[in-house]
Amino acid sequence: MFHIFCPHCEELREEEEFHPKGQAHIVRPADPESCSDEAWGDYLFFRDNPRGIHHELWVHAVGCRKFFNMTRNTQTYEILETYKIGESPRVTAAGSEAPAAGAAGVDSRCPEEVRA
Repeated sequence: MFHIFCPHCEELREEEEFHPKGQAHIVRPADPESCSDEAWGDYLFFRDNPRGIHHELWVHAVGCRKFFNMTRNTQTYEILETYKIGESPRVTAAGSEAPAAGAAGVDSRCPEEVRA
């Protein structure tokens, strides 16, 4: 059983109180009408699924009901850190930079421009 630290409650709680909600730091296009159907579909449905360090969005469903981010090793299931939305992760995959604070905010580019 996992024990997860909620950065809002500032308590270590059992995993049954939490629910994963997918990949963290997804850049949202500011004008979806200007994106192609393929780009919009990529934004809505395609997520990274790396082996190793991964940033995920979680919710403390049974506790404070607030969302937060978690950095977790998908190979070992080790939770490396939890942090509030809008904060930058301290732990990243080897050789890569952490996403900027607020990276889950609005971006004026379409998803295909962001990936380029």
